[in-house]
Amino acid sequence: MDKNKQMEIESAVFKKMVKHFQERTDVQNIDVMEVSGFCRNCLSRWYAESSAEIGEVLSKEDAKEIIYGMPYNVWKEKYQI
Repeated sequence: MDKNKQMEIESAVFKKMVKHFQERTDVQNIDVMEVSGFCRNCLSRWYAESSAEIGEVLSKEDAKEIIYGMPYNVWKEKYQI
């Protein structure tokens, strides 16, 4: 498979996963962590780290907003049990 196509597919998969996490606000991070070993916070940390690796500095809070679809403190107030 062409590397660009592979990256395009991986990007699409990642976007679907993030959208799924944003829509499933009923599922708490601890529930995801217990089953899979990672959660929304892990994804946001990886997002920020990967951004830095390619020279695009992104704060942890900005990365969380991308993953959560809203500021983290708003998500916590609305959905965290």
